[in-house]
Amino acid sequence: MMIEKHISDLLYRYQCVTIPGFGAFVTEIVSAQVNGSAATFLPPRKIISFNPNIKNNDGLLANHIAQREKITFEKAVALLTQKANSWIAELQQHNSVSFPNIGNISVNGEELNWIFTPIDSVNYLTSSFGLTSFISPEIKREVLKAIEEQPVFEKIETSTTLVKEEEEDTKVIPFEPVATKRNFGFARYAVASIALLAAMGTYGYKMYYDQQIATKTLIVQKQVQEEVQKKIQEATFVIDVPELSVSLPIAEEKMPYHLIAGAFRSEENADKAVRLLQEQGFQPNKLNRNKYDLIPVTYGSYKTLEEAEAEKVKLQKEVNAEAWLFIE
Repeated sequence: MMIEKHISDLLYRYQCVTIPGFGAFVTEIVSAQVNGSAATFLPPRKIISFNPNIKNNDGLLANHIAQREKITFEKAVALLTQKANSWIAELQQHNSVSFPNIGNISVNGEELNWIFTPIDSVNYLTSSFGLTSFISPEIKREVLKAIEEQPVFEKIETSTTLVKEEEEDTKVIPFEPVATKRNFGFARYAVASIALLAAMGTYGYKMYYDQQIATKTLIVQKQVQEEVQKKIQEATFVIDVPELSVSLPIAEEKMPYHLIAGAFRSEENADKAVRLLQEQGFQPNKLNRNKYDLIPVTYGSYKTLEEAEAEKVKLQKEVNAEAWLFIE
């Protein structure tokens, strides 16, 4: 049975996948980026990290394995415990543990700390399915060399010499036919005057038409106001209107993102946890009993994923490193 494959399948749908007694793989959504001078464009994706401090069994991985492998929940938990112990033994012997399509866990030789190296070849963000990274090549521009031109006076001298040589060789006597020039100046002025008069006439007619429309509009508005005043004076404003009580349903604001403080099988313990969190300044809430017969208690609930992620980071740093995000 490949437990690593089941972990990989759950990372597409959940923010945190916990291996009981071993640790948890946590994902964080990162927007599109441009890296390096080679202009490498990266699509939006999930960055995977490993937290060895989250070891409590939330039932997510065990229930998934039980459904996929057609075994009982208790047997799935036993298999996970056995596998986790074998991984811990490998790391104690300074061997690395590989999780296909997720990453590798190795041990620091000096401090014996676990070091997780993620694999970036798989994007677990389903909204970016089909998007891959690409490199935009550098645009090379051609530099055109300036062409040196000959001085103008040299061209003039050359053309003058060619003309003189041609005249001497051909000896052609130039002849210009006498043409009668007509004076069209008066016609130009006449056309311009006609166009100006036509434009002035059109503008004057438009002003007259706009003035007539404005006058008629004022007359109509005055008549309407007089009719309204007349109706107001004739009316009697004694109207008995029964009071209407209309109750409109108020839509509850959905907050599907919950930061989980703990899950309890006893409702009494869940109530104690809620009172304790209220004394600490949180706004806790009890969620409905889940399919594992547990009652989750939250630090708080939020409308957007960004708000919940920001609060989760703050909680893990200041209050509880094992706080995790649950999405309804």
